[in-house]
Formats: sequence, structure tokens, C-alpha cells
Amino acid sequence: MIILMFYFRRMNSDLGIHKELKFAADFTNLKLVEDFVESVISFNVVDPNDYGNILIAVSEGVNNAIQHGCEGDSSRLIKLSAAVDDNYLRVVIEDNGNGFDFDNLPDPTAPENLEKENGRGVFLMRSLADKVAFENNGSRVELFFKSK
Repeated sequence: MIILMFYFRRMNSDLGIHKELKFAADFTNLKLVEDFVESVISFNVVDPNDYGNILIAVSEGVNNAIQHGCEGDSSRLIKLSAAVDDNYLRVVIEDNGNGFDFDNLPDPTAPENLEKENGRGVFLMRSLADKVAFENNGSRVELFFKSK
């Protein structure tokens, strides 16, 4: 099941751009995330060389929302939005899960964690974004990337 809402609007405020996408918590919808990021980049709000970092960070956030926040339940929705304000592209990923303890995660670079298949998403988001903020116990993640 795919539930999709997508809109774009130019606003006369400082935000300039706001985009929003809602979709079912299903890994098959990751292409929608890639398309969303590409559409935001196409408005020339960030350096095109940052595309890869933005795509990976946003994809990791959405992967976490699907797997952990929505527990793989495709009847639940994820909301993805992007806006430009205060010299940043801000991408927000929201799910309706219970959140997680984002301040107490195992270090994925520790020797005992190097062979593990998962556990790197938050580390990657923090490494690739200029700033990461967690709200609602981690069920809302804000990724900030410097804009032009």
C-alpha cells in the first residue's frame, strides 16, 4: 500500500521553499525519498556536491523510521518535509513510533561493533549533516544542511 501526498509551494516568507511527502512505512518507498531529495536539490538551495551526503543522511533517517519507528508496519505513515530557512536546508523525518534513546547509542566504530550489520544510521546522519536534532523522543529527526 502506498499513500502519497506531495506538494510544493513557493512562499513569500524567509522559508522560500517547503516540500512535504507522506508515504507508507515500506522499504519499497525509498525511491520516493530519493526523488524527494533530488527535487529539493533541483531548486539550487544547496551546493550540488552535497547531494550524496544529503541523500544518505535522509535515507538513513527514513530507514530508521521504517524499521524502528514504524516497526516495518506498512499501514503506518512517515512524513518527510524540507524547508529552507536561516541559511539551512532543513529536512524533517517523522514517524508515529515511541522514539529511542538517541543519546545512548553504541559506538558503531568500536571494535566490537564493526562487524554488525546495523547500528550506523544515527552515526551517519550526524557525520553527514551539519546539524542533527531529535524531538519527540527521537520520533522526529531534523537534519540541517548549509544552504547557498
